Amino acid sequence: QKGSRLMNTLYTPFEKDLGEIPWNEYPRPQLKRDSFICLNGKWDIKFLRKTDIVKTGEALVPFPLEARLSGFEFERNPKDVMVYSSKFTLEDIDESKRVILHFGAVDQECTVFVNRQIATTNIGGYLPFSADITPFISAGENSLVVEVKDSLDTDLAHGKQRYKRGGMWYTPTSGIWGTVWLEIVPENYIKNIKITPDLKGFDLEVFGGESEKTISIQGREIKFSGEKVRIDIENPKLWSPDSPTLYDFTLISGEDKIESYAALRTIEVKGNKILFNGKPQFFHGLLDQGYFSDGIYLAATPEGFKNDILKMKELGFNTLRKHIKIEPELFYYYCDKYGIFIFQDFVNSGKYSFLIDTALPTVLCKKGISHRASRKRRLAFLQDGNKTVKHLYNHPSVCYYTIFNEGWGQFDAVNIYKKFKSLDPSRVWDATSGWFQTGKSDVNSRHIYFKPLKFGLDSRPLVLSEFGGYSYKVEGHSFNDDKTYAYKFFKTREEFETGLVNLYNNEVIPAIENNGLCATILTQVSDVEDETNGLLTYDRQVLKVKKDAMLKISEGLYKAFKLANNK
Repeated sequence: QKGSRLMNTLYTPFEKDLGEIPWNEYPRPQLKRDSFICLNGKWDIKFLRKTDIVKTGEALVPFPLEARLSGFEFERNPKDVMVYSSKFTLEDIDESKRVILHFGAVDQECTVFVNRQIATTNIGGYLPFSADITPFISAGENSLVVEVKDSLDTDLAHGKQRYKRGGMWYTPTSGIWGTVWLEIVPENYIKNIKITPDLKGFDLEVFGGESEKTISIQGREIKFSGEKVRIDIENPKLWSPDSPTLYDFTLISGEDKIESYAALRTIEVKGNKILFNGKPQFFHGLLDQGYFSDGIYLAATPEGFKNDILKMKELGFNTLRKHIKIEPELFYYYCDKYGIFIFQDFVNSGKYSFLIDTALPTVLCKKGISHRASRKRRLAFLQDGNKTVKHLYNHPSVCYYTIFNEGWGQFDAVNIYKKFKSLDPSRVWDATSGWFQTGKSDVNSRHIYFKPLKFGLDSRPLVLSEFGGYSYKVEGHSFNDDKTYAYKFFKTREEFETGLVNLYNNEVIPAIENNGLCATILTQVSDVEDETNGLLTYDRQVLKVKKDAMLKISEGLYKAFKLANNK
């Protein structure tokens, strides 16, 4: 392996449509304005090691520097400072307006300068942030500089990145990896909205803007004052993967105008069932890590997201567990639009111990382990969790959160569960996915890879939140020719497919019938680097299973669940 580069060059189908300005789609569909200036494209970059410039060149934003699509090849030192620079032009600035600068994500700590003045700082590599840069700009050309540090600080969210990648740990990413963009807004503008749906309509809360507001929906205009309004939908159609109905609306407040959408749905836990729109629901899902061979954290174009969502729906799946990563908002919009449930993980911090976090719980210990967490890590985790919940609150597809996965960085799980459950009681909360369960969680969440699927009865919903991990390595479409990471290995497509069919028919369906299993998350959507346990190859060029076989599995699962709930 050269530096942090991929071992084999694997091209995705999406690269042919890359274009000079990547990811030029409007990045925030639930708060959309006419004003949108995309700053993606080639940026100058230099690396500082102490006071010395050790590397200069160009990088294609928004791809992380380690990705092939960034066009920048350099093996960096963790202490290096990455300095991005670009320019943007604004003509005829209206003094009554504000200019807002947005970043989709920057990994891991950054300082943003506009015309050599500090506009904002940010810590954390997975969530968007913005700054009002009006005081720093001038008519004509303006300079934009972003200084980034990424030491993979384990007190901060770092996900599955490792400097020494391999197995279930992947190539680290650094720098800008989300769309950079400008919008021009009135002095008093709508900063955010909060949509809380039920089966008849939704409650809308507006943050910012003028007092008097107008919402246009279903051909009606509803005027209201203040921050909150109730919107009842005429002849309501509920959102579901089978019928992902979205209600578009326009909100006007003074000189500001946004476009958005809402959907009607509810999700709740009742006894050992998860009720969706008031009825027991089976979640037939896959682990979705969101890694691509061309851009690592991003596909070459948003079509990569669409492809994963639609391919899995075509195979009969209705759920994706977004694993240890928060995606650009376009991903969640596509899930809303095309109809698929999202089980969203928080991004882990803390150090990983194979002995404590994997070996012991696999063979023996399932309870009672908590990691030490520094004050810095505790604060960062809670802040990121708060931001995540607020960021994704309006997306109907997001119906379930996982706080801690397999004990990675787990601490104070009981109190943290209570905190986030109270922050958003409208979702299902999985406090401890896999093991180290505390009893404070909406579900009994299990990971089973090396043993037969056996369960006892539980008063809470039983969720098989990871299982399978079956590998079929496709020649010419694999990242690493020498090493393969998975839990069971098959040499041919036919053997791989048969193994999956037998796993579902012989172990999953009986667990639905006998133990009330209501959700399953198979590992996984696609191969990721050394892992070859995906239904798709890492380059998204090969689907390893036949559609008919997978649809037959789905049919059997849904039938068994229906019969079990009609007893």
